Formats: sequence, structure tokens, C-alpha cells
Amino acid sequence: MHDHSIRPILAIGLILLSACGGSGGPPALDGAIAQPPLVVADQQLPRASNGEAFTFIAPPGALLAVYFGYTQCPDLCPTTLATLKVALSELDADDAGRVTVALVTVDPDRDAPELLDSYLSSFFDAEHRVALRSTHTESLARVQAAFLASSALVHTAHGVAAEHSATTSIVTDQGVVAVQWPFGTSAGSMAHDLRILLATNRR
Repeated sequence: MHDHSIRPILAIGLILLSACGGSGGPPALDGAIAQPPLVVADQQLPRASNGEAFTFIAPPGALLAVYFGYTQCPDLCPTTLATLKVALSELDADDAGRVTVALVTVDPDRDAPELLDSYLSSFFDAEHRVALRSTHTESLARVQAAFLASSALVHTAHGVAAEHSATTSIVTDQGVVAVQWPFGTSAGSMAHDLRILLATNRR
């Protein structure tokens, strides 16, 4: 099957740079940061479970991992979520408990709320996961743009598939994207960055 699950992203005026720490500064992050930083605190999408508005801000002293994908994704989505699950297992229980994972479906017509919750439950427990679903194309596109993400549904000989960016974004309790991981980032690198960000974000 032809892979339609990722598409290139152009970010005019925003440069993704490997995070680095100067002498005497905080340890370097393995992921990438955007310059200027991405601020997503004013972005909202409905929770799939009840339609309530969800704002892209982590709870105080915590982090929010945001990924745009869909349940029928053949490779990128399950691989990324499984890697994130392993990364969280490498943290101590207190730190892991301060990370919530938000999956935003890019295929809301096929991803019913029950399906989304069942899919996410394979990776994360109920207290640390949230499924987001909007059937309003403009709202979804606006939020994706805030994260430098994009998606499109395409028709192939095998049916409908979704092209989508495969970056995982880590959002702070200030609604700022602290780091982004491209597809293929290892669990070790994810855990490394989470430890650093959680250590500097304790309250």
C-alpha cells in the first residue's frame, strides 16, 4: 500500500533548531525548538468524549504531549504512540504522572469518540490521555497551523487515507511548545527531554 501518512511542512519565518544549552545553562534537549517559540495557549478543540472545549495548556507543573493522527494510520501513529509509551515507562512514577498525551484526530468522520478512546487505551491509562475531535475543518486546520502541522484526506485505490505531519509537540503549563520530536525520535531521547523539562517545571 502506498504510504499517505506524512507530508512535508513549510514553515515560513519559523526555523526548527536543535535545542542546545550553553555553558552553565540547562542541559541540551535532543528534540527541536521553533524560533520564535510556538505559543498555543489560545487554541482549543472539543474533547471527543463529551464535546467540552480543551485548551492546549498543561496542568500546573506538568506537560502535555500533542500528536495529530488517526486510528487507521498503518504505521506512523502506532509507532509514535508506542515509542512515547516506552519513554514514559523510563521515567519515575511521579514524573510520568505529570505527562498527559493528547491525540487530535485528523480523520474525525471515521474516528468516532468510542473508537478514539479504545485506541488510546492501548497506549495510555485513562488519567493521562485525552482524545480531541473536531468535525469543523477550519478549526482543526487553525490548531494544526499553530503547531506547524498539517493534514489532508486523500482517496486512493485502497480507500481513504490521511496524509499528516508526524511531529510530537510538548506543551508547558504556559501553553508554549517547549520541544518537538520528528518521527523516528527514540524513546531514550524523548525520556531525556521530558526529564529536563519536568525538572525545570516543578511547582
